[in-house]
Amino acid sequence: MRLLRLAETPFPLDVEAAFGRSGPLVLEIGFGDGRHPAMLARAHPEWNLLGAEVSSASVWRALRRFKREGVENVRVVRATGAFVVRNLVPRRGLFRVYVNFPDPWPKKRHQGRRLLRAPFFRLLSTRLADGGALYFTTDHAEYFAFAQEEARKTGLFRVEVAPPPPEALATKYALKWKEAGRRFYHAVFYKTGEAFAAFPPIERWNDVPHAILEGSLPAPEAFHKVVHPFAGGTAVLLEAARRLPQGLYVFARVEEEELAQHVLLEVRESAHGVYAGLRRFGDVIVTPGVRQAVAALVGWLEAEGLSVKKRSY
Repeated sequence: MRLLRLAETPFPLDVEAAFGRSGPLVLEIGFGDGRHPAMLARAHPEWNLLGAEVSSASVWRALRRFKREGVENVRVVRATGAFVVRNLVPRRGLFRVYVNFPDPWPKKRHQGRRLLRAPFFRLLSTRLADGGALYFTTDHAEYFAFAQEEARKTGLFRVEVAPPPPEALATKYALKWKEAGRRFYHAVFYKTGEAFAAFPPIERWNDVPHAILEGSLPAPEAFHKVVHPFAGGTAVLLEAARRLPQGLYVFARVEEEELAQHVLLEVRESAHGVYAGLRRFGDVIVTPGVRQAVAALVGWLEAEGLSVKKRSY
C-alpha cells in the first residue's frame, strides 16, 4: 500500500516492513502532485522514498500518478514534514531530505510557521545518518537566506550553495514560475553534528478515550464552542449535531506538536449510563490532545448537570 495511515503506522516507522525491503530512506516534504518523487524513484530504484504532504488533494493526485506510472518504491503520508521527521523517521535513519518550493510565509509575523528554522534543523540532525543532507530549492530569496542562517545558528550543518538540480525545476509550479522569469535558489545542508535532545515520538494510545456519566442528555442547542488549552496544545470543540436515534456528535480540532487533527466525539446512551468519548472515524491518532478533547467534552457535560461515574482517558 503506497498510502501510510498514521493511525495504523508504528512510531517510528518500520522501514523494511513498510517498503518490503531494506534500502536508503529518502524523504520529500511537500511533494505536490508527485512529479518530483516519481522522477527520483525512477532514477534511484534502490531508494525507499517517503513523502509528506498536508494537502489531501495532492496526496490523491500523487497516488494516482504513482499507480499510472508504475512507481513502486514510494510511500506517502498526509502530515507535516516536521511531524513525519520526529515521529516516523528512526534515529539516524534518513539518507536524504528534499524540500522544494516550501511556503515561504513572507510576512514577518508568520515566519515562525516556516519549516526551515533552527528547531527543525536540530531535530533533523538526530534523524539524518552521518553524511546525510537536506536539499532545498526555492524561488524566494529572503527565505533562502533565512534558512541558511537558521541552519548555521545550530552549528550542526555545513551549507553549500549550488545550481538547482534539473529535476527540481521540472515540477508543475517550477515550470510555471520559470516561464514567468523567476530566479531559483538551491542549497545543500550537510549534517556535521547532532543535537543532544532526544526528540521522542509523540505519545499515543490504542484504547478509545471515554467517560461514563449519569444524567440527561443535553440538546444540541445547549452547546457553545469550547476552547480547551493544555500543555503542548489546544483542543477546540467546534459544534454539536444531533446523533440519531439519540445522542450528540461533537466536532473538534486538536493542535499539538506539529500535528493538527479533526476528531469526531459522541455522547449517547449506553447500558452503563451516558457514554462520552471518541468516535473512531478517519485516520485519528489517539494522542494526549485527543484525550484532552474528550476531557473538554466531559467538562461541558458536567457543566450541563451530568455527573461522572468513570473516566477512561
